[in-house]
Amino acid sequence: MKNILYVGCDDAGLDLFESQYALPEGMCYNSYIVPGTQKTAIMDSVDARCTARWLDNVEKALDGRKPDYLVCQHMEPDHSGSMAAFLDRYPGTTVVCSKQAVTMMAQFGIQAAETQVVGEGSVLDLGGLTLRFIAAPMIHWPEVIMTFCPEEQVLFSADAFGKFGVYHADEDDWACEARRYYFNIVGKYGIQVVNVLKKLPLLTDIQGNNVQITAIAPLHGPILEGGKMDEAMRLYNIWSAYGIETDGVLVAYASIHGNTRRAAERLADIIRQKAESRQMSLKIAVTDLTRDDMAEAIEDAFRMNRLVLCCATYDADIFPPMHMFLHELRLKGFRDRRVALMENGSWAPQANRIMKEMLGGCKNIEIVEPAITIRGTLKSEQVTELENLAENLLSK
Repeated sequence: MKNILYVGCDDAGLDLFESQYALPEGMCYNSYIVPGTQKTAIMDSVDARCTARWLDNVEKALDGRKPDYLVCQHMEPDHSGSMAAFLDRYPGTTVVCSKQAVTMMAQFGIQAAETQVVGEGSVLDLGGLTLRFIAAPMIHWPEVIMTFCPEEQVLFSADAFGKFGVYHADEDDWACEARRYYFNIVGKYGIQVVNVLKKLPLLTDIQGNNVQITAIAPLHGPILEGGKMDEAMRLYNIWSAYGIETDGVLVAYASIHGNTRRAAERLADIIRQKAESRQMSLKIAVTDLTRDDMAEAIEDAFRMNRLVLCCATYDADIFPPMHMFLHELRLKGFRDRRVALMENGSWAPQANRIMKEMLGGCKNIEIVEPAITIRGTLKSEQVTELENLAENLLSK
């Protein structure tokens, strides 16, 4: 990006994103200045926690110039939270956004003297640089637009291609936190992501010449270029199609007193031994739904092609951490996976039935037999059942 200026902010002290996703390395809110020879556009504002720093960054980068446009690609408060303060400081600025974003501005109490509504194919000429707009509804709000600057070959991708963490966090491991971000924030809208991805190879300049993207500038995380951009595009094509990224098994358990945990760990060991004997390159992850990061469990469930659910019966239902996990999977569009079940109940075990019912809301889920029932503790004579289940789980 030769002429585009970065004016975003890190929020290293933020512990939860959207008040639910753990942020061990904070978060960043990206904003950019696109300075044409005649007009200057600011790409998005930032969360209200960073207003003062962002306005200072913008003022320094403008170096005496007045902004003509504030492009609002996404109205979620972590990107629109400083718009009102910006418009107070630069009252002559025209807000450029989708039609639905105009309505949302009023809902968030943002008043702009001038707005310019753009949609698919709209062009904003800044003089020497142009902005071409791409409708991206439901990624992951309905008003979202993306923006392409053909002269710089840069795609401003809104929340797509974003990740958790401050701007320079884990630069060499983009996929880890980008994956957790995608499946928990955007993952439900895979079809919409696919539709936008189809548009990207067809982007053109103002003369209609096809222009290749060489950089992706998201609203969270680093700017992606070269091999990192290619890898991000490859993964987004897998993720948005609910494809299999990693041949593996996630064993997710919700245990009250530790007996279900021990049975789950024993099953994981058996799966591992059988995979090794078959010389399978298989990733096996085990997660405690009562203690581990739920968002990471969701990420692993989508990443792998096999899932084992191990749960204690609780109040004639399932233990709440498992209920939350399955509820989240349904919300995010979990599908096209093989799932094995194990329940524990000292009396009237119900977990397998209820987990299967909850998975009924997910598309193309294959339940692997046999479903295992333990009563209190795993008995030695039941190890054969675990071995049969492991065998069947690995059979495809």
